[in-house]
Amino acid sequence: MHIYTADLLDAALRAGQRSFSDCDFSNLDLAGCELAGVRLNKCALNGSNLSRATLSESVWSGCKAEGVKLVGADCADAQFLQCNLANSVWRGARLPSAKFVDSKLTGANFDEAGLLGVGFENCLLISAMLRGVSFRKGRLNGLNFSDADLGGADFRDAVLDNCSLRGASLRLAKFANADLRGCDLSGFGIGDAQILRGAVISSGQATELLAAFEIHVA
Repeated sequence: MHIYTADLLDAALRAGQRSFSDCDFSNLDLAGCELAGVRLNKCALNGSNLSRATLSESVWSGCKAEGVKLVGADCADAQFLQCNLANSVWRGARLPSAKFVDSKLTGANFDEAGLLGVGFENCLLISAMLRGVSFRKGRLNGLNFSDADLGGADFRDAVLDNCSLRGASLRLAKFANADLRGCDLSGFGIGDAQILRGAVISSGQATELLAAFEIHVA
């Protein structure tokens, strides 16, 4: 793996290089860096600071970027494919139409991020901070929101397939017309009925909710 310093990366970018493979950018201070359209393949960015960086239309594939900071970064139309982004910080970042596929986002902080049109597929979002995010009318597949903070999130008219909301914080979340039949609702009780008001659940899920309140369906 080719180890880069900030100066080496700057020189490569000035020379017109826009594609990097098997490169190590770990722990670099790249705040404000211009990286629009850059392609990163199997690169390491663990602990790097990309706050306020321009990453629009960039493609990250198979990258390891645990703890990477992207505070206020422009990530419009960026793609993150099969990446480890655990404990990454996206606070205030712009992510319109960005895509996360087959990626680990455990503990990621998306507080105050612009997530209009963002897409998640087959991602671990365990303990992630996703307050106020809108998934309205979306089709969510393979998302694990266990223990995530989804306060005020909008799931209206969404379809959740092979997803988990186990232990998630859902205060003020909206679920009207959401299809939760393919969702793990373990840990929900009858007291959570108000949160799920208007959602579609299966008979089996309804039985589990009632059982949590020691009500048994004969």
